[in-house]
Amino acid sequence: MTDAITAERAVPEPLLSASAVFDGTADGGAIGSARAFTADFLGAAPAVRGEPVARERVDLAKLVVSELVTNAVRHTSGPCRLLLELRRDALEISVFDRAAAAPVPRGHDPRRIGQHGVEIVVAVCESVSVEPEPDGKRVRARLSLLSADVGARA
Repeated sequence: MTDAITAERAVPEPLLSASAVFDGTADGGAIGSARAFTADFLGAAPAVRGEPVARERVDLAKLVVSELVTNAVRHTSGPCRLLLELRRDALEISVFDRAAAAPVPRGHDPRRIGQHGVEIVVAVCESVSVEPEPDGKRVRARLSLLSADVGARA
């Protein structure tokens, strides 16, 4: 008799995933390219999800990507990699960069101009984590794809 041990993945495979590498070119094109990449990626959602992602959720995903890629490009050296993983009801957005230091959210200050990126990401996402990687870190944000009115009724 042979015993078999099977393990079920704690996190199921994404329905769809894609990644792209962006560098910190002086013209600021990385952020716009990352936003467009995200919009195109979510545009493919109906083929695997059976329904489109609501426009407001696409806009929030582009905002989160903008903030995370901006942090990586401005505050680290070298390129960053954006990984998008589509789940049934959520989008996981990961940005890998070469710096070990985690981004630090600053306290609320309405007089401060700029430097609100981490605050924004934390406010609109279900979760945000920073994970060490052999060559830097991964900042992972989970954004619900359920419309705000659906969440309010649940």
